[in-house]
Amino acid sequence: MSLTRIFRLVIVIAFVPFAAQAQTAVEITLSYKDKKFDPPEITAPANAPIVIKFRNLDKDAMELESDSLHIEKVVAAGKDATIKVKAQKPGRYEFFDEYNEKTARGALVVK
Repeated sequence: MSLTRIFRLVIVIAFVPFAAQAQTAVEITLSYKDKKFDPPEITAPANAPIVIKFRNLDKDAMELESDSLHIEKVVAAGKDATIKVKAQKPGRYEFFDEYNEKTARGALVVK
Protein backbone atom coordinates (compact mmCIF):
# COMPACT_ATOMS: atom_id res chain seq x y z
CA MET A 1 0.00 0.00 0.00
CA SER A 2 1.40 3.36 -0.98
CA LEU A 3 2.10 6.08 1.54
CA THR A 4 -0.56 8.29 -0.10
CA ARG A 5 -3.27 5.63 0.32
CA ILE A 6 -2.28 5.09 3.96
CA PHE A 7 -2.47 8.84 4.59
CA ARG A 8 -5.95 9.03 3.01
CA LEU A 9 -7.13 6.06 5.08
CA VAL A 10 -5.88 7.71 8.29
CA ILE A 11 -7.71 10.94 7.41
CA VAL A 12 -10.98 9.08 6.74
CA ILE A 13 -10.74 7.08 9.97
CA ALA A 14 -10.00 10.26 11.96
CA PHE A 15 -13.13 12.05 10.69
CA VAL A 16 -15.65 9.17 10.91
CA PRO A 17 -16.50 9.88 14.58
CA PHE A 18 -17.24 13.54 13.77
CA ALA A 19 -19.53 12.61 10.89
CA ALA A 20 -21.41 10.18 13.12
CA GLN A 21 -22.02 12.95 15.65
CA ALA A 22 -23.64 15.31 13.13
CA GLN A 23 -27.09 16.11 14.45
CA THR A 24 -30.26 17.04 12.74
CA ALA A 25 -31.48 20.53 13.57
CA VAL A 26 -34.22 20.91 16.17
CA GLU A 27 -37.17 22.82 14.72
CA ILE A 28 -39.01 25.33 16.92
CA THR A 29 -42.08 27.38 16.02
CA LEU A 30 -42.30 30.96 17.27
CA SER A 31 -44.81 33.65 16.38
CA TYR A 32 -45.20 37.35 17.04
CA LYS A 33 -48.51 39.18 17.45
CA ASP A 34 -49.65 42.32 19.28
CA LYS A 35 -46.00 43.14 20.02
CA LYS A 36 -45.50 39.86 21.94
CA PHE A 37 -43.76 36.56 21.27
CA ASP A 38 -45.81 33.37 21.44
CA PRO A 39 -44.63 31.45 23.33
CA PRO A 40 -42.48 33.93 25.25
CA GLU A 41 -40.04 31.17 26.18
CA ILE A 42 -38.90 28.38 23.89
CA THR A 43 -36.68 25.40 24.75
CA ALA A 44 -34.13 23.34 22.86
CA PRO A 45 -31.64 20.62 23.69
CA ALA A 46 -28.01 21.56 24.23
CA ASN A 47 -25.41 21.06 21.53
CA ALA A 48 -27.91 20.65 18.69
CA PRO A 49 -28.43 23.10 15.82
CA ILE A 50 -31.76 24.95 15.95
CA VAL A 51 -34.09 26.14 13.23
CA ILE A 52 -36.69 28.68 14.34
CA LYS A 53 -39.74 28.79 12.08
CA PHE A 54 -40.85 32.34 12.77
CA ARG A 55 -44.16 33.90 11.81
CA ASN A 56 -44.88 37.63 12.16
CA LEU A 57 -48.66 37.81 12.63
CA ASP A 58 -48.50 41.48 13.58
CA LYS A 59 -49.64 44.35 11.35
CA ASP A 60 -46.17 45.93 11.51
CA ALA A 61 -42.68 44.80 10.62
CA MET A 62 -40.45 43.71 13.48
CA GLU A 63 -36.78 42.93 14.00
CA LEU A 64 -35.97 39.74 15.87
CA GLU A 65 -32.66 40.33 17.60
CA SER A 66 -30.42 38.54 20.06
CA ASP A 67 -26.85 39.51 20.88
CA SER A 68 -26.11 36.17 22.58
CA LEU A 69 -27.52 34.10 19.68
CA HIS A 70 -26.10 36.41 17.00
CA ILE A 71 -29.52 36.94 15.39
CA GLU A 72 -30.70 40.07 13.62
CA LYS A 73 -33.61 39.49 11.25
CA VAL A 74 -36.23 41.96 9.99
CA VAL A 75 -39.55 40.24 9.26
CA ALA A 76 -42.25 42.13 7.38
CA ALA A 77 -45.84 42.21 8.64
CA GLY A 78 -47.66 38.96 7.89
CA LYS A 79 -44.51 37.19 6.68
CA ASP A 80 -42.59 34.09 7.75
CA ALA A 81 -38.87 33.58 8.23
CA THR A 82 -36.56 30.68 8.91
CA ILE A 83 -33.78 31.48 11.36
CA LYS A 84 -30.86 29.09 11.80
CA VAL A 85 -29.08 29.09 15.15
CA LYS A 86 -25.82 27.25 15.83
CA ALA A 87 -25.78 24.60 18.54
CA GLN A 88 -25.69 26.24 21.98
CA LYS A 89 -24.43 25.28 25.41
CA PRO A 90 -26.99 25.03 28.24
CA GLY A 91 -28.22 28.43 29.32
CA ARG A 92 -30.80 31.15 28.82
CA TYR A 93 -30.55 33.28 25.68
CA GLU A 94 -32.66 36.45 25.51
CA PHE A 95 -34.20 37.81 22.31
CA PHE A 96 -36.37 40.84 21.55
CA ASP A 97 -38.03 42.96 18.90
CA GLU A 98 -35.67 45.87 18.37
CA TYR A 99 -38.60 48.11 17.41
CA ASN A 100 -40.40 47.35 20.71
CA GLU A 101 -37.51 46.35 22.92
CA LYS A 102 -39.11 47.14 26.29
CA THR A 103 -42.30 45.13 25.79
CA ALA A 104 -41.46 42.45 23.22
CA ARG A 105 -39.00 40.12 24.91
CA GLY A 106 -38.52 36.38 24.97
CA ALA A 107 -35.96 33.69 25.72
CA LEU A 108 -34.52 30.48 24.37
CA VAL A 109 -33.74 28.07 27.18
CA VAL A 110 -31.19 25.42 26.24
CA LYS A 111 -31.05 22.35 28.47
